[in-house]
Amino acid sequence: MINIVLFEPEIPANTGNIMRTCVAANAKLHLIKPLGFSLEEKYIKRCGAGYIDKCDYTLYENIDEFFEKNDGEYYFLTRYGHKPHSSFDYSDVNKNYYFVFGKESTGIPTEILKPFLDKCMRMPMSDNVRALNVSNAVAIMTYEALRQQGYPGLCFDEPHKGSDFIENN
Repeated sequence: MINIVLFEPEIPANTGNIMRTCVAANAKLHLIKPLGFSLEEKYIKRCGAGYIDKCDYTLYENIDEFFEKNDGEYYFLTRYGHKPHSSFDYSDVNKNYYFVFGKESTGIPTEILKPFLDKCMRMPMSDNVRALNVSNAVAIMTYEALRQQGYPGLCFDEPHKGSDFIENN
């Protein structure tokens, strides 16, 4: 299973977008407090485009509680990582993969990263940008893992208007 972990997210619009991505990808979301917003805010609901009620998420008091309750392979996306996100193997659909993203202002603290240096990664980009927006990075990471797994359980055709919508309109 693909798991998205947000360490102390600060911006409700980003978390709302990530919730929608998790619903689309059948991924589980893990939110580690403190949050910079309330999950009840209208901003979260608007950014999630009405899919928030379909999002499978768990809220944790702190990073220690998250680690205590979740087993699997942890990967950390940080601007200080040295390996590209595409250099790891996420193809085993029977494993729990946890992709950890830091807060928008400061990322993931170094004391959390140091024990996992071999699992720290950075998305390649020009030297004109420090990092991508976290909701964009989550989407890219999620779909790289899904690509490697063959998109298990996902629709290849539009489910509401039918696979022949373009041909018939």
